[in-house]
Amino acid sequence: MKIEFGLLPRIVVQRNRQNKSSARFGGTCKSSGEVLARVTQKGTAVRGFASVKVGKAARGKFQGVLKGLPVGGPYDVELSIDGSDEALRVPGVLVGDVWLLGGQSNMQGCGKRPTAEKPHPMVRAFIMTDKWITAKDPIHNLWNAIDPVHGGSPEGKDGGDAGVGPGVAFGKRMHELTGVPQGLIACAHGGTSMSQWDPALKSKGGGSLYGASIRRLNKNGRNIAGIAWYQGESDAGEAAAAVYTERMKKLVRSFRRDAGDANLPFVLVQISRVIGEMFPGKWWGMIQEQQRLLPTLIRNTATVPAIDLTLDDLIHIGGDGNRILGGRLADAMEQLRRGSRAGKPQIALKRIRMDVSGTTGQADIVAEFDNVVGKLVSGSRPTGFTVADEHKPVVCIYDVKLDGSRAIIRTNQGPGYFGDKLLYYGYGNDPVCNITDTAGRSLPVFGPVHITRPRALTPFVKNLQISRVQPDADRLHKLAFPRSRKALGLSQHRFTDDLLNINHLFVKNDRRGLVYFVASYECPEAMKMAVCLGYDGPVKMWLDGRRIYHDPAGTNPVVADQAVVKVPGRKGRHELVVALGANGGNAWGIELRLERLDVSLPLLRQGPAHYTLPQWR
Repeated sequence: MKIEFGLLPRIVVQRNRQNKSSARFGGTCKSSGEVLARVTQKGTAVRGFASVKVGKAARGKFQGVLKGLPVGGPYDVELSIDGSDEALRVPGVLVGDVWLLGGQSNMQGCGKRPTAEKPHPMVRAFIMTDKWITAKDPIHNLWNAIDPVHGGSPEGKDGGDAGVGPGVAFGKRMHELTGVPQGLIACAHGGTSMSQWDPALKSKGGGSLYGASIRRLNKNGRNIAGIAWYQGESDAGEAAAAVYTERMKKLVRSFRRDAGDANLPFVLVQISRVIGEMFPGKWWGMIQEQQRLLPTLIRNTATVPAIDLTLDDLIHIGGDGNRILGGRLADAMEQLRRGSRAGKPQIALKRIRMDVSGTTGQADIVAEFDNVVGKLVSGSRPTGFTVADEHKPVVCIYDVKLDGSRAIIRTNQGPGYFGDKLLYYGYGNDPVCNITDTAGRSLPVFGPVHITRPRALTPFVKNLQISRVQPDADRLHKLAFPRSRKALGLSQHRFTDDLLNINHLFVKNDRRGLVYFVASYECPEAMKMAVCLGYDGPVKMWLDGRRIYHDPAGTNPVVADQAVVKVPGRKGRHELVVALGANGGNAWGIELRLERLDVSLPLLRQGPAHYTLPQWR
């Protein structure tokens, strides 16, 4: 008799809901007849297993199911064919939970070995030579793997000091939580993309990543408790990021089908950090955001953050970080399996709202979170939040205060400034993020998330004409539209900032006078629209020669979109003229942009590529 699958030496077999074995096995033989099993523990027959029928042998094959063996062990199992001298012995069998570990290098393990977890006798790994061992890093021995997709050879040597991943720590924490033996089926491979994990390649068997994983799953009798996954770095590019969610949905669906469990728990890690320019930050963040949202799209799935963990090189979680990560994976897995009895789900962004200071008019962005254990804390000044527009971060956050399950993000801008702004936690490739709950669970990376209801806004105008300083007109009450432009001494200016700063002109003119700004724009089609103006002095504005706004009491500070003036949006070219008084030399300038008002919310959420805006000329 020779075992081909299931009941391998030192195997961990998956328990059923009754906390007993239901272990499928099979192999080759010469005889036919009933397959009998005798199970002993420390040399003594286990009650009810002195000799039990567990299967049949015929036509050179035997197969069966070893049912009812209690969780625990180790057990020695003796199989024989009734009426023949064929028999075999399977030593050291454990009954508990079995997990498939998949993904790329951070699951494979690249942390330095001196930081490795100490082995535990009740945590074992099915390494890539198809052997069960006491789990000790590295458990992904690609250098002499059986499956050709891993490129191993019998003479292969690892030759390095790295190899620590989250798997062993995950197994130890699961044993702590459940009290039953744990088995880890090592299937990860560094540097691999979702296209390489495509379930459509299953027919290649050990020649593909997915095929090799299913071969190893079947080698162990097919039954597992769940899947732990860490992958996504290799998909942080424009083409791959665009289809990442669909590929993940296909992968989870396929694993569940091939494991025979339509509700198989699946816990993935949200990719952490990368230092350097090897991956563009835009696509890196896009993968993180999709991973954050996957549990809303795939049932019985959880995403575990890793953004706060230490690295052992430019991209790989270190040994100490993997110890924390393994625990987070286990806690999330147990929560999926047992619900609220096992604690709260992962921290999730609940909502973002804005408070406005009654004294300064400046905005506090309030990010509220669900599932916080205790309260939000940080080891030092809370960091990790970024405000950005569509293209780049903007400087406006000066402090973050943690208050229970809320982060209050204090800014130096008024509420109108944030109409087109986005909030991130963990922006870019290498952010500093240090906020957790009191249970040590990190906030997830998120973003882009609109701070207010999205708006269809043009960029602030930066290229326009400005006049020489004109005679003082006090609060501009009697100021008429300037019909003659020659006296204004208009000249073209290109500004680099959103604020069109002309304070130096007032200073040179004894802090008196007024300056005109003249800007043109074109509506490519008829639309509903508004002119959005920020200012810090007496101001008056005309559109196509008609006055549309006047504030004689304008003063510091400049607040973006302080005035939002609805105007006709006729197709064609239009001219805006803005007069700004010196305000005793305290006026610095204006901020000016346009808003389209008739864009539906679904289109607003899709972004400017999906609707037409006025264009500055």
